[in-house]
Amino acid sequence: MKKLVVLTGAGISAESGIKTFRDADGLWEGHDVMEVASPEGFRKNPELVLDFYNKRRAQLKEVQPNKAHLILAQLEAYFEVHIVTQNVDDLHERAGSKNIIHLHGELLKVRSINNTTIFYEWTTDIKMGDTDKHGSQLRPHIVWFGEEVPEIENALTIVEQADYLAVVGTSLQVYPAAGLINYAKQHIPVFYIDPKPATIYDLPNPLEIISLSATEGMEVLREKLVEML
Repeated sequence: MKKLVVLTGAGISAESGIKTFRDADGLWEGHDVMEVASPEGFRKNPELVLDFYNKRRAQLKEVQPNKAHLILAQLEAYFEVHIVTQNVDDLHERAGSKNIIHLHGELLKVRSINNTTIFYEWTTDIKMGDTDKHGSQLRPHIVWFGEEVPEIENALTIVEQADYLAVVGTSLQVYPAAGLINYAKQHIPVFYIDPKPATIYDLPNPLEIISLSATEGMEVLREKLVEML
């Protein structure tokens, strides 16, 4: 079975109603992103940061996977599908996809502030005083600005193995995620779905740009991929 690797970003979740900070001139739900998405912001005002992600977690319960998520899950009938996502929601999982790497963490997990290997599933609010088994405060399991991306090596390995590569709903501006396409084998086809696609320079692969929304573009891509089998 051929391996389809799909890089997804905020654009695919936006169609389910999840907002991103880039939609509002650098503000994320009214906050400067460095206040709520950096270690410095957490040290300065941990209550604000916890409340911010508690609200994001509550919002996540109110939205559903959209057609793009569902099509990706359905493609597992034809391909070995691996999703590498910059999104921290669980919409890919809820749509039925099995192989998912979350580059920037997961909203429904928490981790210790003192030990990055200690984390827990978490679906309710995080409060000051919620601690790990050693008594250390818990924080969102999110990769904040300035922090390492622990899953990047796994993502690189998956991209290198791809027979087909698709990019859905990401501007390809945030590194290291944006550099992943450069690790694909040079002969494999790359499909880029975005209503306002960024310019991709010096990519040696055959590239097809589908200038549509994630849901519309995935319908087109599904037909193309199945025809290529």
